Amino acid sequence: MDTILQSALAAFYRRAGFSESQEYVTDQIVAVLIFVITILVIGKISAVIFKKVVPRIVGKTVWAEALMQSGFLRRSSRLAPAIIAYLLIPVVLKGDGWLTIIAERSSLTFIAGMSCHIVAAFLDALRFVYQSRTEELAKRTPIKGYIQLVKVFLYIIGAVLVITAIINVSPFGILSGIGALSAVLMLVFKDLILGFVSGIQLSSNDMLRIGDIIDMPRFGAEGSVIDITLQSVVVRNWDMSISTVPVYSLVSDSFRNWRGLASSDGRRVKRSIYIDMQTVHFLSGAEAENLSNIPLLSEYMRGKLDEIDAYTRENGIREGDFTGGPHLTNLGVFRIYVESYLKSLSIIAQNMSFVVRLLQPEATGIPLELYFFCSDKVWENYEHIQSCIFEHLLAVVKEFDLRVSQTPTGADLRAITVNGEK
Repeated sequence: MDTILQSALAAFYRRAGFSESQEYVTDQIVAVLIFVITILVIGKISAVIFKKVVPRIVGKTVWAEALMQSGFLRRSSRLAPAIIAYLLIPVVLKGDGWLTIIAERSSLTFIAGMSCHIVAAFLDALRFVYQSRTEELAKRTPIKGYIQLVKVFLYIIGAVLVITAIINVSPFGILSGIGALSAVLMLVFKDLILGFVSGIQLSSNDMLRIGDIIDMPRFGAEGSVIDITLQSVVVRNWDMSISTVPVYSLVSDSFRNWRGLASSDGRRVKRSIYIDMQTVHFLSGAEAENLSNIPLLSEYMRGKLDEIDAYTRENGIREGDFTGGPHLTNLGVFRIYVESYLKSLSIIAQNMSFVVRLLQPEATGIPLELYFFCSDKVWENYEHIQSCIFEHLLAVVKEFDLRVSQTPTGADLRAITVNGEK
């Protein structure tokens, strides 16, 4: 039985390119087994060195953590056994047959592919260190897109090396063929090229950073930027959904960036109250006296009433003649009250634009627009503050004998019907 097995192995070795005797076949098998065991032991030792010894030597640093998380050390531990196996194959397999060729090319292919993975892991570690040490700079100028572009070229080179290792040709011949297919490659990698160029424009012009709040209705994006890649910008919307926007669309189309809000001293409020035009009238003496008792208006009313009295005496204008000179209106006094009320609030940014004005009358009434900035920019607080302000103004407007204008409701129509019947 042993003789038959040795004869079969000898025939196999001769077909593989070896011309040794049957006795040598047994020695060769033993050498192969020793070779396999040696590679496995070297792999274990390499794994222990790269996964346990090296981290202890480096210590707990940012680079050590980055190399561990990116898989650089784990992938590097697999490269050493492959290199040693490639060097020992000609020694163990003493021949130039197909078995030796397959073993050498397989190990060379593994070395080329793993080398690309190791470099890619190092690039990931580099990005991690960049984001950890320069957090503000990383938000302003993210490098993830550039890292991805380098990886694309890296894997292209790795694929070329693997192919050349398998078919045993020079890599320069394949690279020259790729140059001839540059037009096809530009079509295939069109999005990558557009994304890369657009990413450079976004970074150089500081148009977008991680953490910026953007609004791009075309893509359903309205929220915070959480990632910028080579091809897309990832946005977490206010409803916690995720929108992906192509990078080149941010350059070719328009979008709104709310970064200025975060860096400013306040958040803008621009809203109007519509006043019924039929309720606007001149103030009588009793009404003016009554409004003078309001603390926010007392100083203004005294000064204004003294000014009007002086003017009427000088020009001989009789009392009650509202066409002969300046007189106060309930709408004008209400506008002054709104200004005084807003200025009395500490939450209003007094150093920023502040306007209370009347806009052009419309069919729905006279718009009294409030334009100011709230110093509390947190969305929940901001909405609460402006709601409180307008609730107060809508309630106090009746004190000035004014009425807020609104579209008639069903209750209004029913009241007209009832009054008409009475």
